[in-house]
Amino acid sequence: MRFKILKVGEAKDYIITAFLLLLSITIAISRNQGGINSLRQVSITTISVLQSPLANIRTYRQALQTNTYLQRQNILLQDELSKLRSIEQENMVLRNLLAFRDSTNYELIPTLIIGKELNSINTSLTINAGKRDSVKTGMPLVTSDGLLGKVILTNQKYAQILPYSNTLFRVSAIIQENQAPGIVSWSGRSDAQLVLDFIPKTIPVNQGATVVTSGFSNEFPKGIPIGSVVDIEFEEGKETQRIFLKPFASLVEASHGFLINFQPDTAVVNLESQFNEIFDQ
Repeated sequence: MRFKILKVGEAKDYIITAFLLLLSITIAISRNQGGINSLRQVSITTISVLQSPLANIRTYRQALQTNTYLQRQNILLQDELSKLRSIEQENMVLRNLLAFRDSTNYELIPTLIIGKELNSINTSLTINAGKRDSVKTGMPLVTSDGLLGKVILTNQKYAQILPYSNTLFRVSAIIQENQAPGIVSWSGRSDAQLVLDFIPKTIPVNQGATVVTSGFSNEFPKGIPIGSVVDIEFEEGKETQRIFLKPFASLVEASHGFLINFQPDTAVVNLESQFNEIFDQ
């Protein structure tokens, strides 16, 4: 196969044609540059207008996601803070109990309060110590702040406590500053109020005075803090005054405590029995 070799005269026509075509395209483009630029501006403006609400929607969604994440983190942090505060409070209670244990000569049985019934007539507490822990009826339950009650029922694992807010609760007590003796019981007004009776009107009593167990009844050891004087009433027609106390130990807040391994003096018990037998005859 042979290629046709163009002559100079024939090639000149092709070259002129190509040159004119290129020149016409260049002229066409240069003459329409303004229109192209206008079209480009319109396109950019349109895209900008359409993109703005889309960007706002995207920003709003991102803000919602961030807000949801921050809310979850806040809940987790609040929960963690609550746990830390609870642990701090428990550590404080335990430290106070250890300090109380080191400051007393009585044998103490540590216990945990696992049940409370404070909204009925027969209020009670339940602890996780029983006969297997050498718990006996009559043992006082205390915290590092003061007296809570005494054991009235017990089995192998648990014991029932008669708290100071029960109508059956009684304990012999003295006012620490003047040693005036009386009987402490529940006032019947609220869980946070006790009353000290049988104190003569002639004995001055100051608000804020401390009341402790007297040990006279041979039921509780002497010196257990009970409460402080908050009010005094003089009963008409009686020679005694009613002294209202705020308990040192809170039944609502108490979660740990000690049972004091205190047993009544048998010699005193026998003497009281003999005395009662004389008058029963």
